[in-house]
Amino acid sequence: MKKWTVPNTVSAANNEIVGEFGDFLGGILVRRGIVTLDGARAFFGCDSLSDPLLMSDMARAVEMVRAAIDEDKRITVFGDYDCDGVCSTVMLYSYLEAQGAEVDFYIPDRSEGFGMSVEALEKIAANGTQLVITVDNGISALKEAEFLESKGIELLITDHHQPNASLPVCGACIDPNRADDPSPFKDLCGAGVVLKLLIALEEDEEFVLDSYADLAAVATVGDVVPLKGENRYIVQRGLENIRNEQNAGLTELIRIAKRPVDKITSTDLAFTVCPRINAAGRIAHAEKAARLLLCEDDADTAKRIAEELELLNRKRKTEEDKILGDVKRQLAAEPRILKERVIVLAGEGWHHGVIGIVCSKILEKYDKPVVMISVENGRARGSVRSIEGFSAHKMLTECAAPLTTYGGHPGAGGFSLPADKIDEFGELVRRFSREYYPKMPLPSVHADMELTCADLTADKVKLLSRIEPFGERNPVPMFLLRGCTVKAKRAMSEGKYTSFDVESGRASLRVVTFRIPFAGFIPNVGDTIDILATAELNEYNGKESAELRLVDYRPAGFSEDRFIAASRVYEEICRGEGCDKRLAPRVIPQSREELMKIYDLVRRNEGRRTAEELAVFDGSVNYCMLRVTLDAFAEAKMIEYNDNGAPVTVPAEKRDLFAGGLLYELNKQFAE
Repeated sequence: MKKWTVPNTVSAANNEIVGEFGDFLGGILVRRGIVTLDGARAFFGCDSLSDPLLMSDMARAVEMVRAAIDEDKRITVFGDYDCDGVCSTVMLYSYLEAQGAEVDFYIPDRSEGFGMSVEALEKIAANGTQLVITVDNGISALKEAEFLESKGIELLITDHHQPNASLPVCGACIDPNRADDPSPFKDLCGAGVVLKLLIALEEDEEFVLDSYADLAAVATVGDVVPLKGENRYIVQRGLENIRNEQNAGLTELIRIAKRPVDKITSTDLAFTVCPRINAAGRIAHAEKAARLLLCEDDADTAKRIAEELELLNRKRKTEEDKILGDVKRQLAAEPRILKERVIVLAGEGWHHGVIGIVCSKILEKYDKPVVMISVENGRARGSVRSIEGFSAHKMLTECAAPLTTYGGHPGAGGFSLPADKIDEFGELVRRFSREYYPKMPLPSVHADMELTCADLTADKVKLLSRIEPFGERNPVPMFLLRGCTVKAKRAMSEGKYTSFDVESGRASLRVVTFRIPFAGFIPNVGDTIDILATAELNEYNGKESAELRLVDYRPAGFSEDRFIAASRVYEEICRGEGCDKRLAPRVIPQSREELMKIYDLVRRNEGRRTAEELAVFDGSVNYCMLRVTLDAFAEAKMIEYNDNGAPVTVPAEKRDLFAGGLLYELNKQFAE
C-alpha cells in the first residue's frame, strides 16, 4: 500500500509557465518544480553541452592522451561490467583505435568486484601497458593508483561517482563531482564524462555526438541518472542516432527485443536494451556486450552476438525466477521476516549477479528496504535496495562490524561478509532500523495532476511528447482520476490482461493493465473507483484517442491513512512491540461475532482475494483486526494463508479461540 500524493493545485494558478504552456502542460511543469520561463528554457532548450575544458584536469587529460597516441604508448581502457561501464569502454576504445592508438580494454568479471584491483592491474602491467584510463570507476582506487605509480604506469581517471576526501595519485582525474570541479552540470554518468573527454580531444562536438551519442544515451538511461539538462540532450541526440541504425550491434539488440528501431524511446532502452547489455555482466562476462557494441557495421557478427546476449538474458530471467521461488518458500516458512522493518533474506547458491534485480522486485512488492545475501562456497555477498527516506549506505555503515567490504548510496548498496556472520549482520540491521526508524518512511507514488476523463483528450496526450525523453527525475506523467464509474470490463489475451472503461466528468476512457489478469481485477461494472494512470495515444482505424495505462486503483474515497496506520500496528504486534492499549478494542477481536464476520468474509472470497484486498475492497473490517484474526484462524488450522496468497478455509473442528492461543494471549496482554 503506497501513499498517493498530488501537488497542491493552487501553486499553479496565475503562474507564467501556465500562461505560456497552458493549464495542462504548464501545470505538469509547475508541479515538477519548473516555475519560471528561465527554468523552462533550461529544461526544453538545452541544445549543446557545456565546454568540457571547464572540468577539472580535462586539459591535462587531453595532453596525456594525445602524447600517448603520438608516442605509441600502449593504452588500456579499464571499464566496468554494467551498462554504463560497457558503453563507456566501447566509446573510448573505439575512438582511440580510430586515432591509431595501440589500445586494448579490460572489463573485470563481476566476481572481481567493482573497479580496479591490484590483481587485474598486475595482468595489465604484464602486457606492457603504459597508460591506464578508467571509465565509470577509479575515483576511490587509492591503493590501486599507488600500485600503478610504483610500476611507472600513468593513470588517467574518468568517473562520475562521489569522491572520497583524498583523490588517487594520477596524472589527471576527471569527475564532475570533485569538490574543486567548476563545470556546471554534475549529473553525468560515466559515458557522459567520456563523451566530454572525446569532445575535448576532437574539438568538434557535432562529430562526437554523431559518432557516440547513441552509446552515451543507452548508458545515461541504464545508469538511472537524472534526465535533465545535458543528460536530456544526450539522450535526445542518441535516440536520433539509434533510429538511423548507426550501430549494427545496437540495432540487432533492439530488433531481437522486438522493438521498432525507427520509433525507439528512452523507455524502450530502459526495459529492453539496457537489461540485455547488463545480462552479459551478470551471467557471463561483460566483454561479450562490448564486442556487440563494437560491431558498428558488421551486421552478421552483430546478429550472432545479439542472439547470444538474448540467451544470457533468458538465463538471467530463469535465475531470477529460481531465486524468487526460493524467496516465496522462505517467506511462507518464516512469515515474521515480512513483519520486520527491513526484509533480510539469504540463500545458498543464489546467483550473485542477479540478486540485485530480485532485491528490487521484492522491494516493489512489499514497499520495504530489502537485503539479499547470496552464499557460495562459504563466501557471502549481498545487495541492498531501499525506499526514499531510509538510507542503505547509512545502514551498511552502522552495521559494518561483520562486513569485509561495503559501499553504495542512499538508495542501494552492496557488501560482502563471511557466511558465518550472516545472522549477526541480520540482527544488527534489525537493531539499526528499530533505533533509527521506529516509524518507517511511507512509500509514496506521486501523481502530476488530478483530472477527469473529460480533461484528458488526444490533443493533450500529444503534448506529453514535449516532455520526453522520460526517465529518472523526469518520469512519464501520472494522473489521478477520482470517482470513476466502471462502465465495462473485458479480458485480453485469454484473460492474462485486463481492459475496462471508466467514466467521470461526463466522458469515458479506456484503461488497460498488463499487470492484472482479468480474474484478479476486483471492481464490478457500476462500481466507483479512484485510479492512478499514465496516458497514451491510441490509434485505431485512423482515429486517435486518449487511453490510460493503469498504475494503481482503489475504491472511491478509500482512507489510505487509516489502512497504513492499521498495517503499522499489526506489524508492531507481530514484532512483540505491542501497541497503545486504547487501540486494542479496534484491532484485537473481542467477541465471537467479530470472528464470524471475518470468517464469512474469507469464505465469500475464498482463494480469490489476499488479506490486503479483503480489507481494501470490503471496507468493513479494520486491517489490523483482519490480520490478527486470520493469524488466529491459521494457528487453529481453520484456514491456510500467508502474505503471498489468498486465505483458504480448511475443514477443522470448532474451537473457542478466546480460550487459548494468539487471541487469548493478546487480550490478556492488553488487559494488564
